[in-house]
Amino acid sequence: MASTSAAAPTGADRATGGVQSVERAFQLLEALADSGGVATLSELSATSGLPMPTIHRLIRTLVAQGYVRQDTARRYTLGPRLIRLGETAGRLLGSWARPYLAELMEATGETANLAVLEGGEVVYVGQVQSRRSMRMFTEVGRRVQPHCTGVGKALLAQLDEAEARGVLGTQPLQSHTPYTVTDQGELFAQLAVARERGYVVDDQEQEIGVRCIAVAVPGAPTPTALSVSGPEARIRALEAQAGNTALVPVMRQIASRLGQVLAP
Repeated sequence: MASTSAAAPTGADRATGGVQSVERAFQLLEALADSGGVATLSELSATSGLPMPTIHRLIRTLVAQGYVRQDTARRYTLGPRLIRLGETAGRLLGSWARPYLAELMEATGETANLAVLEGGEVVYVGQVQSRRSMRMFTEVGRRVQPHCTGVGKALLAQLDEAEARGVLGTQPLQSHTPYTVTDQGELFAQLAVARERGYVVDDQEQEIGVRCIAVAVPGAPTPTALSVSGPEARIRALEAQAGNTALVPVMRQIASRLGQVLAP
C-alpha cells in the first residue's frame, strides 16, 4: 500500500513553489465542481488531464477526508465537508468587500450588493444598505435565479454560452414579473450587449418597482458581480443625473479594485 506521508518536494514542486499533490487535489475538486458536482473517474481524467493512477490515489484521500463522496453508481460527488469551508469563505468575501461596497453606496446613495454564482443560483454574499428610508432588503445569503437579476446577468455574461446554458438548465425560465425575460434567445442577446458595454440592467425583472445596475468584478477567482439597486424611479434619476458616463465607470473602477484584492 502506498504511503500517505508527505513526500519530498519534486523538481516540479520546487519550480512552482508548491506541492504538486495538493495542487492536483484542488484541480480534481474544481473539475468536479465544473461538472456540476458529480463525475466518474474517466470523466475526471478527461477534464483534468491527470493520469488515472494519480486520480485514484487523490480521490481515495479526498473520500477518506470527507471532501468527496462515492455514490452507488460509482460516481464521485463533492462532499459535505466542503460546505463549512464554502460558508466561511463566503462570509470572509463579504467582509473583504465591505469597504468597496460602502464606497459604492456613498457614491450613489443606493444599496450596494455583491454576489457570486453557486450551483446554478445567484448568492448574495455582501451588502451595504442605503441610508434612505425606502431601500432594498435583499439580505446576505439570499439565493435567486440568475436570468432575472442584474447581478445574475452580470455573472452569466462572464461565462461562455455553453457554460451559461448549463447554469440555466433545460427548464423554461421562470417569470417573476411581467418584465422578466423568459426567452433564452433574448436573454443571450442581452448578455452579448452587456459584454460590449460593461454593465447590465435589471428593470423590474425580479421585483416590481426595483431597478438594478450591475457590473462584473474582474480578476475574482469565481464569477462575481456587484450592483446598486433601489426604487425604479430613483435609480433612473441616478442614471439620468450621471448620464451613465459617470455611474458605470465609477462602478467598474470600484469593481476593478475589489477584483485585485480578491485575485488568487
